[in-house]
Amino acid sequence: MRALPRPLPHGRFTSWGRPREPLGPAHPDGGEAGGSAPPPADAVPRRRSEMGRGLSLLLAALALLAAPARAEGGAAADEEVKIEVLHLPESCSPKSKKGDLLNAHYDGFLASNGSKFYCSRTQNEGHPKWFVLGVGQVIKGLDIAMMNMCPGEKRKVVIPPSLAYGQQGYAQGKIPPNATLIFEIELYAVNKGPRSVEAFHQIDKDSDKKLSELEISQYLKEEFARDGKKRHPSVHDEILADIFKKNDHDGDGFISAKEYNVYQHDEL
Repeated sequence: MRALPRPLPHGRFTSWGRPREPLGPAHPDGGEAGGSAPPPADAVPRRRSEMGRGLSLLLAALALLAAPARAEGGAAADEEVKIEVLHLPESCSPKSKKGDLLNAHYDGFLASNGSKFYCSRTQNEGHPKWFVLGVGQVIKGLDIAMMNMCPGEKRKVVIPPSLAYGQQGYAQGKIPPNATLIFEIELYAVNKGPRSVEAFHQIDKDSDKKLSELEISQYLKEEFARDGKKRHPSVHDEILADIFKKNDHDGDGFISAKEYNVYQHDEL
């Protein structure tokens, strides 16, 4: 993710969108960097990324295409994320959980010398970052650090190398190998994630508990219409193809409730 806590959002998100703007330095395995770790620079094709900031809300929904990030080499028993709560609002609800869509600003520092390597407030015109918690859109340490966090809360977290960029580091983000990272995070919003039960039922027009290509195609068209941004027709086809490639695990031409249900909703 590129930034930590930021102001809260605006607009709709489809349940199939992919984050338009990186959330921070990309994790070598496909997640973003801490606290608001960024997604890989090439996570979204350049052509798509140039279609205008208006797509960011729509494509943020394709979070379900994100690959989970893996810690480099596995964390040792004594290596864990250290969390310091800097501010806790009187009203703390709802608390963040895996699959929630979060909006936050964050700053990233190297523990070794205190130098800042990332600031979300200087990216994307200073807008806070949106990302889905617990699915690898940020580094593993940030996914852990931002669990059970409430809107308005501020945290300072220390993330060991094994839960950040490990032995490989992240040269593009100026993060050296074996670097311990510090993030200062401010959380603005906790919303239901893109793969909510409500979204599944909304797409599943015939209520057969599986999503056909026609149903998803129609849903994308409706979301594009609501978004109101002009885009090349091929974008619709590319997103539809990506959805089935990455979610239709048995290749039967449908996305079942089980295949859709990455957040373990019992309601489906």
